Amino acid sequence: MKTLTCHCGAVEIQVNFKEEIDKLMRCNCSMCKRKGTMVATIDKKDLKIVKGENKIKFYQFNTKVAKHHFCSECGVQTHNLRRSDPNTYGINIGCMDEIDVNELFRLKTFISDGQNHIKDRK
Repeated sequence: MKTLTCHCGAVEIQVNFKEEIDKLMRCNCSMCKRKGTMVATIDKKDLKIVKGENKIKFYQFNTKVAKHHFCSECGVQTHNLRRSDPNTYGINIGCMDEIDVNELFRLKTFISDGQNHIKDRK
């Protein structure tokens, strides 16, 4: 189990990674490119809110499938419900207390093409 916290500490989440984190994703949709968040994907069942559930708000846009969850106190996004697979969350790895910043920026990162998402095609 790993722990995620927002900046102010009002939100604490436990996540269970089935594998080592060896690659991260960055999405290029209009929301994610502005945040610059690097995420790892986990199943919904592998996320447990330990503290601050009442502090978590979410933002939706466009297809209203994805939910970008953030702390209402400090504004940090901890996780998002993914629209490409609503049974998974994208976990903001920067919120993991255990990860070293130098290690974070050395992990392999790939781009998810949220600008041309299949659910936007008509």
